[in-house]
Amino acid sequence: MSYRTRFGKDTSACDSGNTAEGSGSSIGPNEVSNDFDHEIAQLTKHRSRPHQLLSQDMPGKSRLLVSTMKMLVGRESNHSGRGRFSSADGCHVLSRYLPINGPWGVDQSTSPAYVSQFSNDGLFFVAGFQGGHIRMYNVDKVWKVQKDILTKSLRWTITDTSLSPDQRYLVYASMTPIVNIVNVGSSMTGSVANVTEIHEGLDFSVDGDEDEFGIFSVRFSTDGRELVAASSDASIYVYDLQANKVNLRIPAHASDVNTVCFADETGHLIYSGSDDNLCKVWDRRCLITKGQAAGVLMGHLEGVTFLDSRGDGRYLISNGKDQTTKLWDIRKMSSRVMYPGLRDHDWDYRWMEYPAHAKTLKHPNDQSLATYRGHGVLRTLIRCYFSPAYSTGQKYIYTGSSDHCVYIYDLVTGAQVARLNHHEGPVRDCSWHPLYPMLVSSSWDGTIARWEFPGDDQVPTLVRPRARRRRGYYDY
Repeated sequence: MSYRTRFGKDTSACDSGNTAEGSGSSIGPNEVSNDFDHEIAQLTKHRSRPHQLLSQDMPGKSRLLVSTMKMLVGRESNHSGRGRFSSADGCHVLSRYLPINGPWGVDQSTSPAYVSQFSNDGLFFVAGFQGGHIRMYNVDKVWKVQKDILTKSLRWTITDTSLSPDQRYLVYASMTPIVNIVNVGSSMTGSVANVTEIHEGLDFSVDGDEDEFGIFSVRFSTDGRELVAASSDASIYVYDLQANKVNLRIPAHASDVNTVCFADETGHLIYSGSDDNLCKVWDRRCLITKGQAAGVLMGHLEGVTFLDSRGDGRYLISNGKDQTTKLWDIRKMSSRVMYPGLRDHDWDYRWMEYPAHAKTLKHPNDQSLATYRGHGVLRTLIRCYFSPAYSTGQKYIYTGSSDHCVYIYDLVTGAQVARLNHHEGPVRDCSWHPLYPMLVSSSWDGTIARWEFPGDDQVPTLVRPRARRRRGYYDY
């Protein structure tokens, strides 16, 4: 099987003549182009552009990639005057080595995998399964299970997990107002809720609120002092861990809030995405006086399943049930909401295919910078991310998919640069190692699979999922 066929590498989108999203036209599958000239395109190129003395320009042609050998020779010859690679030099070398070899099996469960993420330093990897198991693996110790957690108070599935910045605590959420917190820094490997270890329940319900709701998304703040959560009661909650109580509830959207995250390390800005098709920006410094969102980002025609911040308080990406990933600049946000009236209210993403005619529709007031298509956002809340800053300069966007694959897109050109095909169920979540060219995908087939470049000397262990019963419609 050829490289191109096996991994679905496709560069044809680079020559499709697409126009930048937001220009009023929609030619080709991805509405970005090689002349995408927004500030983020320049920032992305700057982060992975080699030193000018190592790069080469040819008349009538754009700057060429500099070979790894030439980069190493230049470093040894001290062309930059620093005697070492700059961060951009390192990204220029590392970002061309995509994690597409494999896969190697990390784990296999009889229960669908819903969430999975590397820790910030890449030493640990956390995976959560619908059946109530969460496993924390030590990556440096050949993926040894560091913590095997059996959860409590679970309703339907684990909807999300989050590891604290100091990697001592892990929280997990379900379709209840209770988020549980576990000490994963203890010496005990097995952690059975309230049997071998205490899983403290953090109650996100507000006094006097008798309505039952569930948590779709939960995240630690950068300083580890707060949690932000998205809920099925159309609200955002901020929980103060020191005070052990909810210190902020925002009636945020007109429908389920599926995803939420802090915009940057300050914690002042919060991004949210909802089944009302909107992404919103919240400035906590203004909420007391204004009581409303700082701005709204319109462009999705169906509900938003996930958001990821670039970490700079300015840019974010979102996955939508309209089968797209969109790139946003919050400086383009609006204070008014305009619904285009294009939605098919009889369509349900949990069990129906996306209507063919809807794939060509476009929001008349689309504020996104770029739109990426090719993957599927059906059955469950598929997640998307920026690639790591350290190794790639965040020049890629990657996402799980309901067609059982992982897709990697070039942020600037919109080209699909890789399609990782192995699983036999939707890939709900995936995570790129923050330092190395390694990506781990987790699927409803119960498989946790590892992709690398160049990989180790072992032959890939192609773990095949076990047969399972047909799933119901109430999936998140």
